[in-house]
Amino acid sequence: MSKQETGSAEKAAQPAPTPTVKPSKASDPSAFVSMSDRIAELNKARKVIQAGGGQDKLEAQRAKGKLTARDRVAALMDPGSFQEMYGFAKHRCTFFGMEKKELAADGVITGCGAVSGRLVHVASQDFTVVGGAAGEVHCDKIVEMMKGSLKTGSPFVFINDSGGARIQEGIDSLAGYGRIFYSNVNLSGVVPQISLICGPCAGGAAYSPALTDFIIQTRHAQMFITGPSVIKQVTGEDVTAEQLGGPEAQMHYSGVVHFVADNDHHAVEICKKLLSFLPANNMEDPPILPYKDTVTDNTMLNRIIPDNPRAAYSMHDVIRGIVDYEDFLEVQATFAANIIVGFGRMAGRTIGIIANNPAHKAGVLDIDSSDKGSRFIRFCNAFNIPLVTLVDVPGFMPGVEQEYGGIIRHGAKMLFAYSAATVPKVTIVCRKAYGGAYLAMCAKDLGADRAAAWPTAEIAVMGAEGAAGVVFRREIEAAADKDAKRKELINLYRETFSTPYVAAGRRMVDDIIEPASTRRYICMAIESLAAKRELRPEKKHGLIPL
Repeated sequence: MSKQETGSAEKAAQPAPTPTVKPSKASDPSAFVSMSDRIAELNKARKVIQAGGGQDKLEAQRAKGKLTARDRVAALMDPGSFQEMYGFAKHRCTFFGMEKKELAADGVITGCGAVSGRLVHVASQDFTVVGGAAGEVHCDKIVEMMKGSLKTGSPFVFINDSGGARIQEGIDSLAGYGRIFYSNVNLSGVVPQISLICGPCAGGAAYSPALTDFIIQTRHAQMFITGPSVIKQVTGEDVTAEQLGGPEAQMHYSGVVHFVADNDHHAVEICKKLLSFLPANNMEDPPILPYKDTVTDNTMLNRIIPDNPRAAYSMHDVIRGIVDYEDFLEVQATFAANIIVGFGRMAGRTIGIIANNPAHKAGVLDIDSSDKGSRFIRFCNAFNIPLVTLVDVPGFMPGVEQEYGGIIRHGAKMLFAYSAATVPKVTIVCRKAYGGAYLAMCAKDLGADRAAAWPTAEIAVMGAEGAAGVVFRREIEAAADKDAKRKELINLYRETFSTPYVAAGRRMVDDIIEPASTRRYICMAIESLAAKRELRPEKKHGLIPL
């Protein structure tokens, strides 16, 4: 063996050097992050989220007389009941420098909690975070709340305060809106959906509120599809944002909005009151409040109808005279004011009221009032709310504008809605009930379960003046004194048909009642109809005239 080989063998025989051992984390407790540090880190992160777009932007929001997104949720929910969800959700947009932006809660507060002790899911857009602009994750958070409402059978409240779609996210934002609209339709008729418009709501964003059951808009908010600048460019029209999409425009002219609130606090109070009348979902009956008072007659109603059949009176007074504690929540009060719709209670039970308003256009049915009435009827039917109809209708509105506008198809909506409704239906004919409009106001032949008439009721094909001119045309033409003969025959027709007795004789009304006993009559009818069941032909759905 050579020296070289010997040296190699000796080197191989030597033991390998021991590696240097570094102390492990297990043997060095100081290398771990403690639970208290992690909790401190969590609290710090949560404060960042709760600060929204920053303290300066929160204060700017409040300086405008508006609540912040979290303030609104706190005002709506019972104290300590709100459980936030997806607060740490983050957008994933990388276009136009968005990857560098941290958006608190991605601009929308979502979660669930109790309103007057009942579960509600809520989404509240945060204008202090990029103007409340809706991106993909922002929209998905809202959709998750809607799914939660569907799973638990609880109402969904969406508080809108947003500049619209998040432009940087492009079609991802657009797709997010699509998922919201799809969910709105899934929830429709299953759980109540209420939208609060507490800031801007423009473009496609306006369609989600339009798909919900009720919209409450504050006086400092606007909603429209295209803003004033776009309208100026396209049509040349000059209009302000307030004129175009303010609460008066969207309530009085378009009928898009159902309630106008003075401010955010007022909007929340309206929302709470509205929810108090409604069931949580379509499988439940509306809540019944304790009512220990005796249902007594209201003699004021005996004096409310004027002797002059052409004179107006306040149907609002009639409504307040029959509901519990004169408490009536009117819906769309200044839109199509010739018909009144809203919620009240009778002996503690929620009812939906539809009434002609003789103080406005004589209570006639036209295009807008037909749309307003039929939509309200369908909502009440979807959520098991009995319908009380107070009738004083001289007919459908005549005129070229109404005919060209489609009064036939719009008026048919009332016929459709009442005929399709299976909830208890009680009708009281107060005064005029003429022609097709009489049928459209839930006549016995349209499925009214109870129909009663006041002694002042005039149930006829048309008014006596018009009818006499048709029925007795030859007699009037042959008379020497045509005016005297016309008056004579008008009185004859009125005495024959313009009273409730012929209708009662034909069982078109169940009873003729003293006005003072109306409240008692309706309460007894609603109570006896509480277990009503009505079968209809099996089908996907009817096709309401549009």
